[in-house]
Amino acid sequence: MEHQETARILIAGTGPAGLIAALAFADAGFPVTLVGPEASAPDGRTTALMNPALKVLERLDLLEDIKPKAAPLKIMRIVDATSRLIRSPVVTFRAAEIDEEQFGLNLPNSVLGPALAAKAAAHPGIEWRRSMVEAWHLGADKARADLADGSEVGASLAVAADGRQSPAREAADISTAARSYPQAALVLNFSHGRDHAFTSTEFHTETGPFTQVPLPGNRSSLVWVVKPETAKALAALDDATLSMRVEQQMQSMLGRVTVEPGRQIYPLSTVTPLRFARERVALVGEAAHVFPPIGAQGLNLGIRDIDDLVGIASENREDPGGAKALAAYDFKRRPDILARSGAVNLLNMSLLSDMLPAQIARGAGLGVLGGFAPLRAFFMREGLRPGSGFAALVGGLRKPARQR
Repeated sequence: MEHQETARILIAGTGPAGLIAALAFADAGFPVTLVGPEASAPDGRTTALMNPALKVLERLDLLEDIKPKAAPLKIMRIVDATSRLIRSPVVTFRAAEIDEEQFGLNLPNSVLGPALAAKAAAHPGIEWRRSMVEAWHLGADKARADLADGSEVGASLAVAADGRQSPAREAADISTAARSYPQAALVLNFSHGRDHAFTSTEFHTETGPFTQVPLPGNRSSLVWVVKPETAKALAALDDATLSMRVEQQMQSMLGRVTVEPGRQIYPLSTVTPLRFARERVALVGEAAHVFPPIGAQGLNLGIRDIDDLVGIASENREDPGGAKALAAYDFKRRPDILARSGAVNLLNMSLLSDMLPAQIARGAGLGVLGGFAPLRAFFMREGLRPGSGFAALVGGLRKPARQR
């Protein structure tokens, strides 16, 4: 029987964002229907989760199982590897500078996904329908979904965790601003001769970032952003040649490199919805924001979406999908999402730009960060816990127009 006082939540999508949303809502006492098949394709990627996101996983009793298979991120470095006239100095961020033991953990998706799925499957408050949504019907007082297995589910609130091409977002008639970049990310894991000392290094190149992130042992994950045709050519190389190319690109910093089997290519694009909730649908994860893989923002932002949405729903338990609750969610998420995606897109554009002013601005920005500890600390704190810097500023600028 459905609780009279606490409305049902329907979650579409069973990637990490959907599974975390299901667990977080169930944990907050909402009856949850989760819709979507279990992930079947192996995912060789890794996800860098920062401390605030890890706290959410800890609260959901997920962290202990996955921690041993993850590597802490204690130092993050940005190296200008462009051959341009204006180059930035190396900037090093140390977690110890802001009294943290680590910035976060780098987790293989092949560990994170199954751990989340097992937890969701075992949770008594989650009814998991392993089917696809075929059609949405969004009414004044309920969101309903017709499933491929012939059944129908309804709820006060539909959480769209159904990815960058979100059918739920489309059903709610939320339009997006989207653009494709002339870039693709080659993703793989590799072993190396030297110890990484829990340091992640992001080399900025003319085509985008080349980012090495530590894994347990003498292993790291790599996200190499290049032109799409270059990504294809690199992925087609034999192991020995590709290993050599990776080692050259990182200036033999970690010694001898050996790439592991499993290479994936992801085209780069950005998608920003014009609003984050409407017609009983709230967007989380990639349904709410897609941008290039720079600075470990993706799922961290998605977990903040979920955390904020559960908080607002808990204050509107009888009708979490009502207009009041959705307006509060949209208002709360807007500054954070726009500030993050704006900053990442701007940095990516400055890497692609041959224009001297963009190079100078990027060089000057990183130069100031590298040489001025208080500002560096501010950015590290802001990077982990939004609110003190850009996000607050953007929120302040937008508030009067939306409230009056």
